[in-house]
Amino acid sequence: MMSLKNTPANPQGKGVVALLDSLQQAKKHLQVSAKNIYQINSDLFTSLFILNSQIRFKPTARQTYWLYRKDNQYRLSLIAPEQWMPAQYGRFIGACEMQIDLTWTLELSEDCANDQAFIRDIAHQRLQLEQKWQQAEKIDDILPVYLETLPFYSRVLAAALAYSLKQSMRKEGISGLSFQQAKKLLATRID
Repeated sequence: MMSLKNTPANPQGKGVVALLDSLQQAKKHLQVSAKNIYQINSDLFTSLFILNSQIRFKPTARQTYWLYRKDNQYRLSLIAPEQWMPAQYGRFIGACEMQIDLTWTLELSEDCANDQAFIRDIAHQRLQLEQKWQQAEKIDDILPVYLETLPFYSRVLAAALAYSLKQSMRKEGISGLSFQQAKKLLATRID
C-alpha cells in the first residue's frame, strides 16, 4: 500500500518551479518591438480576452487555435470547428494565434462579428479596460504580472505577456507614464 507521503502532490508538474521555467523559456525567445499606447491597449485587451478562457495545453507561437463559448465559459481548443459537432464545443467565437511577442490575435467568426449583442459585450469589456488605464497611476500597473484567478497556462502566458508588453513600452519610451502622458507623447511624435 502506497502512503500519501509518497504520492506526488502535483503529478502534472504545474508547480512554482514549472511556472518559473516556463516564464524563463518565454523570455529567452521573446522578440518585441516598440509599440505605442494604442497598440499596447489593443494587444492587452485581445490577449486578456483569450487568456481568460480555459487553456488546457501549452500554446505555441504562430499556431492557430480556436476559441469557443459553452455554458458561459470560453475555452481555447486545438480542434477546428469543422472537426466536431457544435453541441460538443459550443459556439465558435473565432480563430486565435499567439504571436512571437506573446500577444494574441483573434479573428472573430462571421457569426460573432454579425452578432450585435456580442459586439456590445466586447465593447463594454473594452470600456472597462479603458477605465482601468485612465485610473492607473502608471500604465505599467495594468499589466497582468500575476493573475491568481487564471488557470495554469493562462497564468504563465499572462505573466509572459506582461513582460513582453513592458519591453515594448520601454522601447517606445512610455514605461512608467500614465495613460494620458503616453497619449500626449504619441501626439507630439505624430505632429
